Amino acid sequence: MYLDIGKDFSVRDSSIVGIFDLENTSTSARTREFLNHAEKEGQVVPCDELPKSFLLTSEYGMPRIWLTEYNASTLEKRLK
Repeated sequence: MYLDIGKDFSVRDSSIVGIFDLENTSTSARTREFLNHAEKEGQVVPCDELPKSFLLTSEYGMPRIWLTEYNASTLEKRLK
């Protein structure tokens, strides 16, 4: 099954490691460092709108971070 995350992107639900609220998690220095490192490595897929959350996925051993304009709770509801 796939999860629509906006901007014509969908991710495989089995590849989702976590769904995180960007506002709450970006207050942590470790999370900011993690996101900055991932961006430098080219692992971040940007969002056209103001991002509200991000998904961490791992498929074929490759991590990827998807920024999305949807709330984390909205994405979690879509998974169910």
